[in-house]
Amino acid sequence: MSLNKNNILFYFLLFFCASINAQEREGKDSVLTEKLDEVIVTATRTVRQLSSLPLPVTLINKEQLQQTGVTRLNEILNEQTGIIMTPDATIGGGEGVQIQGIASDYVLILIDGVPVVGRSSGNLDLSRFAIGNIKQIEVVKGPSSSLFGSEALGGVINIITEKPTTENISGQISHRAATFNNQNTNLSLNQRFEKIGYSFFADRLSTDGFDLAPSSDGQTVNPFYNYTFNGRIFADITENLDVFASGRYFFQEFDVQPSTSEERDSNVLLRLNHDPSEKTNLQYEFYYTNYTTNEEVVDPIDDELLIANDFDQKLFRPEVRFNHSFSQTNTMTLGIGYNLENLDRSLFAETITFNSQYAFAQYDFKPLENLNIIAGARFDNHSEYNSQLSPKISAKYDFSTNFSVKGSVGSGFKAPDFRQLYLDFTNAAGGGYSVFGKEVEAAGIKRLQENDEIATLQVDPSQLGERLNAESSVGYNLGFSYKKGKISSDINFFRNDFKNLIDTQILASKTNGQNVFGYINRESVYTQGAEIDLKYKFSENLNLSAGYQLLFAYDKDKEDAIENGEVFARDPETLETFQLSRSDYFGLENRSRHTVNFKAFYKIPKWDANANLRVVYRSRFGLTDRNGNDILDDFDNSFVDGYALVNLAFGKTFLEHYSLQLGVNNLLDFKGNNPLAAQDNEVLINPGIQLFTRLNIQF
Repeated sequence: MSLNKNNILFYFLLFFCASINAQEREGKDSVLTEKLDEVIVTATRTVRQLSSLPLPVTLINKEQLQQTGVTRLNEILNEQTGIIMTPDATIGGGEGVQIQGIASDYVLILIDGVPVVGRSSGNLDLSRFAIGNIKQIEVVKGPSSSLFGSEALGGVINIITEKPTTENISGQISHRAATFNNQNTNLSLNQRFEKIGYSFFADRLSTDGFDLAPSSDGQTVNPFYNYTFNGRIFADITENLDVFASGRYFFQEFDVQPSTSEERDSNVLLRLNHDPSEKTNLQYEFYYTNYTTNEEVVDPIDDELLIANDFDQKLFRPEVRFNHSFSQTNTMTLGIGYNLENLDRSLFAETITFNSQYAFAQYDFKPLENLNIIAGARFDNHSEYNSQLSPKISAKYDFSTNFSVKGSVGSGFKAPDFRQLYLDFTNAAGGGYSVFGKEVEAAGIKRLQENDEIATLQVDPSQLGERLNAESSVGYNLGFSYKKGKISSDINFFRNDFKNLIDTQILASKTNGQNVFGYINRESVYTQGAEIDLKYKFSENLNLSAGYQLLFAYDKDKEDAIENGEVFARDPETLETFQLSRSDYFGLENRSRHTVNFKAFYKIPKWDANANLRVVYRSRFGLTDRNGNDILDDFDNSFVDGYALVNLAFGKTFLEHYSLQLGVNNLLDFKGNNPLAAQDNEVLINPGIQLFTRLNIQF
């Protein structure tokens, strides 16, 4: 499926200019009106207007989701300021999210306020989340452990689903066809009676996959199909008590015969909302989720089983929250909860169980008319690591109706995961190297010694099995907002300091020349920079926006080593070895110094149509150290050049209920080259241009 990209751009500009002209003739004397600010709940766990929050928050509403034509969570997040999607090495080519330079391992993903699980390799594949029934997506940047605990060290992404509003059955059915035989069909139903409502959502996605390595056998992403089902019930039991219940099921299977690869994700949520008085609210929440994968790699020649990787993670979490409003601007939030989590994995010697208890408190008040302060803290008591206290304070001061300043300081943490504590893995196919989690490394080394497989021990025996501490951070944000008339602007300066980041270390050398690896608290890193968001309402129906992030991300220990003259590199041209200076240190892997986005959304009421243009630019970034000095410097040959992705979409409604959408993602057909590819082998960064069309029927 191909189309000349110059023609596409030409028709878009022609359509864009003609529509502006038509709209000017029709609505030239109309009065511009401002929509009320959307409300957001993730940042404070209470309903707040977005513009009133003292925290850096991004909100993506349903209208933007529909007009862009995207179908998965990772696609829409990649177009937001300060958010970058980074590829995952696991099968399927899923992507994790990076916020303010903080890796996806440290970003918590929620659906309707409850966490999803399934980080088999530390990353969470966001492409498995369909967005056809989403009301809005809320992104809170910076440490949020004061409310949400572990994994919220770098931020929180909350997916809020729609609620039924009308007594008549309403909904939509749509089908989207795109390049690579990407077929996506979904159906949603909603209905609200006097005291009860329900909604149902079903989504099917299939694709032939794509290949980023044309010279190699097989495909980078194999053909697959998946299903998502989501049902929800809302009921008003009494005037002061209502109930919300939901269930979600996701199934995915890859076509990798004779091997197999399946993935399942399910959850059930029951939430009771009780208002004993006008000022007091209680929420009782019961949540269960289960994520499983079944992967078997079979030799296609002799049908021998090479790898069996089963993953079965369960989480049960009851939680109670208490909110009391002393006044309209003075609210106390308290909460207690319990996590019971277990993981049965083929790479573990036995099923592992974690349990933890937690309590949190938050006080949201206005000591002055123009000053809002939110102070909170959370205490987590975990069965496998030291207890954690995570405080946070945020403030916003309105100098006028147009200009305000906001800032926050908070701490975050991430508990050691199952893999870092209990992994017991020996890669026979890769030459026999082993990896042990902290809790099993002493027993693993002893087992190898008894089998005469250890040549030398690289650590003191007394260090084996020492406690692995939780990773922690302190985040600072300082922002300025200016809004007047058609213009809205926000600038946010951020700094995130991390310590005790978990890294690998060599525990021993084997007699076969391979190594035994373990985990250790070692790294101290930081990310800092600035984010700028600008919005301009050019006319009643034309909205322009632009965003920019400047990011610096460094390892403090590497900086110290360079300052002490301990880091050297070899000039690739002269082959001379020389001492590196601080300016030669590029920073952490997979971080771009500059990212830019631009969006133009236009509605044409006369034609009942809309169009949008979205551009995302990412400056160059390095993938890994290639010259052996253990840092990413300007002399490494692992850099990906900067690139831009240009996306267009057109929509037209017919007969009120039928709409047709045409679009193209990656208009400039960027593919790029992966610098880590073996010599004489080409590996692409992106599969290229993707065209799509979508038919939607509302009823």
